[in-house]
Amino acid sequence: MITRTNYLKKLIDAKDTEFIKVITGVRRSGKSTLMLMFKKYLIENGIDKNNIIHINFESAFYDDIRNYKDLYNTIKEKENDKKIYVLLDEVQNVDKWEKAINALNIDMDVDIYITGSNAYLLSSELSTLLSGRYIEIKMYPLSFKEYLIFNNYDKTNIEDKFYEYLKYGGLPAITLIKDKPDLVMSYLNDIYNTIVKKDVIDRNGVKDVALLENIIKYIATNIGSQVSSTRISDYLNSNKITEKSNHQTIDNYLNMLEKSFIIYKADRSDIRNKSILKTLGKYYISDIGLRNIIIGFRNIDEGHLLENLVYLELLRRNFKVSIGKTLDYEVDFVAENPDKIIYYQVTKTLLNEEIKERELRSLESIQDNYEKIILTLDKTIVKDYNGIKVKNIIDFLLEEE
Repeated sequence: MITRTNYLKKLIDAKDTEFIKVITGVRRSGKSTLMLMFKKYLIENGIDKNNIIHINFESAFYDDIRNYKDLYNTIKEKENDKKIYVLLDEVQNVDKWEKAINALNIDMDVDIYITGSNAYLLSSELSTLLSGRYIEIKMYPLSFKEYLIFNNYDKTNIEDKFYEYLKYGGLPAITLIKDKPDLVMSYLNDIYNTIVKKDVIDRNGVKDVALLENIIKYIATNIGSQVSSTRISDYLNSNKITEKSNHQTIDNYLNMLEKSFIIYKADRSDIRNKSILKTLGKYYISDIGLRNIIIGFRNIDEGHLLENLVYLELLRRNFKVSIGKTLDYEVDFVAENPDKIIYYQVTKTLLNEEIKERELRSLESIQDNYEKIILTLDKTIVKDYNGIKVKNIIDFLLEEE
């Protein structure tokens, strides 16, 4: 196991606090491995193995734990005079699991860590029972920097390694099979089908599977474009891809896909008055490899993939990310945290004069003094246009956060 330092540090920092630690993220992004890393950390730092309860509910070994009472009793019987560390993987597989978590938190001296592969984990009774008493740790597939570490890559021929990452994505297991393209595609296809079946179709009782899959393909094809249920419906109907579709059904399916973490939505915001605009947000896929398997590796549009990549990287860096609107122009990303705001434009190249003017114009229209950056694949010697910085995307991905 290779340590994903940023995530492990978050768990260590939250250790022994009163909060329940909730690790969320798309399937196979590394949540279970993070639990193993944390368990190893506990043992290495003096916690007795007998005081660590680690259960992965995707293992058949724990099939007898079917409901919250079974879960509560399983952990309660391990109680002793020391704190018990409870690590539960994919806990949503246990019926009414949140009742057990709440009761254990009240009845025992426990430190609880749970993982889940969909956002229903936090929209269940947990948010009511434990209001203000849990911390969500959002986990994403490997960043490009992590991808290099996992593959034991140095920075020679860095562009080739970047394009490999842009093709296969950052699900950790990819690094074990990247030299076998057929196996990579089979793996990505299996993961995609598992997410759609388990976390969307089975979880929500989806009836129109064909409509759902066409919505996913539409999103994957239109990364970086403004999307609404009306636009999706008009496209599907005009191209006779499905029977006449219902806007509300499409909205519901989009919500299901967000909760499965296969897509993320970036809202549009008015930069001048800081308000969120309710219409025409953009959607991004949680992993580039999954996006490519959805619509085919031959349909790789580098411009859209770069935008998707930057969006995910900003989330990893703990920014709240929205699409900016100012006057008649759009800014790709407004990245905010408690300390700063940064505006980003993402483009494959600035060598085309028309493209350069367009990208600069959007940032120049912003009437404040926050940092403004254009990210491009160019290796340009011009690093600044009247205060607007220009960075190579690979350099940006490798910089210290």
